[in-house]
Amino acid sequence: MFKLITIFMPILLGFLGYKFTAKRLAKKLEVNSSSMNEPIVGALVKKAAHSLDIEKITVYILEDSSLNGIASPDGKVFITRGFLAKYYSGVFSAEELFGVIAHELGHLALGHTKKRMVAYTIQNTLQMGLGFALSRVIPFVGNYISAMLLRVVTAKLSRIDEYAADEYATAIMLRIGLGVTPLVDLFYKLETLNDDKNQALTWLQSHPTPQDRISAIKKLEDRWTKDPDS
Repeated sequence: MFKLITIFMPILLGFLGYKFTAKRLAKKLEVNSSSMNEPIVGALVKKAAHSLDIEKITVYILEDSSLNGIASPDGKVFITRGFLAKYYSGVFSAEELFGVIAHELGHLALGHTKKRMVAYTIQNTLQMGLGFALSRVIPFVGNYISAMLLRVVTAKLSRIDEYAADEYATAIMLRIGLGVTPLVDLFYKLETLNDDKNQALTWLQSHPTPQDRISAIKKLEDRWTKDPDS
């Protein structure tokens, strides 16, 4: 009985922990956001909805000065006020800003928010179990080692999801006639704005580098242009 408890308790705690975090995040996003009313970007979103045979896609503006896009646990798409401000100041075009939205739509369409719930639960379960096992072999530092190992694995899975969402966004951009140039230019600009000095630590980052994402998008364009049915 004790062994069963030690196996299922971390799973239960991990699941409840994610549900609590997801609910709190959804509430925070709702309180700090409003519907996007930008007409040019909105027209592109409407065009994408028609292409996807969706009645309406609502995009929300999150009151945050950072540059970020979010697919929330309750199935909503957000871009930050910071992104919108950069658009109004001429840094990003409407097509580039739509690229952010298309990427977040990819996360929702591909079920990444639900996948993250499962991954979060498994991660917490493994961290507790692996940490306990390693602590018996390597006292005091076992928990830290298990946390680091799982961080590497989680980052790898996250990068896979990012590439998949980029692929979805690329498909939408091509489908509505925008091409991939706005998406490529978006990542070039983000790379410049972020001025990332930690490229040596890319393997620990949750997102691929802009250059890697650009390369993947161009390969998709070449493949789909040569073989539209692929």
